[in-house]
Amino acid sequence: QVQLVESGGGLVQAGDSLRLSCAASERTFEVLAMGWFRQGRGQEREFVAAINWNGGNVDYADSVKGRFTMSRDNAPNTVHLQMDSLKHEDTAVYYCAARRPLSPGVYRGLHEYPYWGLGVQGTVSS
Repeated sequence: QVQLVESGGGLVQAGDSLRLSCAASERTFEVLAMGWFRQGRGQEREFVAAINWNGGNVDYADSVKGRFTMSRDNAPNTVHLQMDSLKHEDTAVYYCAARRPLSPGVYRGLHEYPYWGLGVQGTVSS
C-alpha cells in the first residue's frame, strides 16, 4: 500500500554535504512516522534518524548527531536528510522507512518499519 521513493545521494569529498529526500506514493493518505537507516558495505543496517508524524520530534544516532538534520516537508509524508560535514565512514546505502504511528513519538528500531524504499548510495571520498 505504501511506496517510498528516495532521491539525492552521490559522490562527495569529506567535509561536503548531501541532501537526501524521500516521498511516499501519491496514493498514501495516512500520515506516517518516518526514518532513515543506512548500511555500509559488509555492515549491518543501522538507525540514522527518525521523525514523528507531525515533525515536532526528531531523534538521531549518536554517530550523526550535530551533522545530520532530518525534517518533514509541507507535502504529506515527504522527508529530507541534510547531511553536513560528511566523513568517509558515512559512506553507505541510505534507506527511507515509514510506518503508521501508534503514538506521537519517533521509532528507532529497524523492525518497527514495515515500509522501505530501495535505497540511495551516498559515497564520501577520504
